[in-house]
Amino acid sequence: MSALPPLSDQGNITSAPRFALSPAVHSKAERISAEWKGTSATGGTTKNFIGGEWLESKTSDWIDVVDPSTQTLLTRVPNTTGDEFAQAVDAAAHAFKTWQKTSVLSRQRIVLNLQQLLRENADAIANSIVLEQGKTVADAHGDLLRGLQVVETAIGITSMLMGEKLEVSRDMDTYVRKVPLGVCASIAPFNFPAMIPLWTIPMAVVTGNTLILKPSERDPGAAMIIAELCQRAGLPPGVLNVVHGSVNTVNAICDHPEIKAISFVGGDRAGKHIYERYTKSDLQP
Repeated sequence: MSALPPLSDQGNITSAPRFALSPAVHSKAERISAEWKGTSATGGTTKNFIGGEWLESKTSDWIDVVDPSTQTLLTRVPNTTGDEFAQAVDAAAHAFKTWQKTSVLSRQRIVLNLQQLLRENADAIANSIVLEQGKTVADAHGDLLRGLQVVETAIGITSMLMGEKLEVSRDMDTYVRKVPLGVCASIAPFNFPAMIPLWTIPMAVVTGNTLILKPSERDPGAAMIIAELCQRAGLPPGVLNVVHGSVNTVNAICDHPEIKAISFVGGDRAGKHIYERYTKSDLQP
C-alpha cells in the first residue's frame, strides 16, 4: 500500500481545515472512519475497491471532499489511474466467467442479505451523506429508502428472468432467453449518493452481470459503505468494483471495449457526452 504524498505534491488538492466539526458530528465522522474500510470522514483517503480488495490509489491527483457547512476536510478521493481502472475491468471480466453461471437463486440470496444489511446500517450511510453532501438526516434516510425499493424489486428477479416460448405456426416455435451482457458500468451523480448506486448494483449483479461503479467524486462515502455491505452479503470478488475520479475516469469507462452497457444519472451535458463517446467507441472496429 503506497503512502499518501505530501499535500504540496497531490495535484489539485487544496488546503482545508481539519476537525472543525462539532463534537457530536465529529464523533459520527470518527465512527465512519473506524468502522468502514473504503472511506474516511476524518481526513484520510477513499480507497478503490477492486477484485474484492480495498486498495490505496497510486495517483498523484487527489480531490478534497469537505463538509459543506464548515469546509472541514473529510476525505481525499483519488483520480483513479489508467492502470488501476484496467485492473478493475480485468477483475470484473474475470469474475463474469463464473458469476454468469451462478444460479439465479444464489444471486437472489445475496440481494436478500444486502437488503437486511442496508437496513441495519442505515444510520451509517445517512451520516456519510449528511457529512459529504449536506442533506438533512431525514432526507439522507429518504435517499437510502428510494434505493432500497429497487433492492426489493431485484429480489423478485426469479420471475423477471423467465424466458418465453411462442408457437408462431405449426411445427415452429420462437424462444426468448434472457442472458447476462457481461461487464457493465454505473456513473452516479452528486445529489443521490446512495439511491443511484442502489438503482444499478442489485439489478446488474442479480441478472448475472458484473459492475464497475464510479460514484461522484464529491460524495463517494455512501457508495463505499454500500460496496462493503455487498461484500458482507456474500458478493464474490470482482463482481462489484468501485473506481473514482472525474472526466478521465468517465472517458475510460466509455472507451473500454470490455464494458457492454453504461448506466448514467445526471445532467444533460454529461449525459450527451457519455452517450456520444460510448456509442462512437462502440461503433469502431
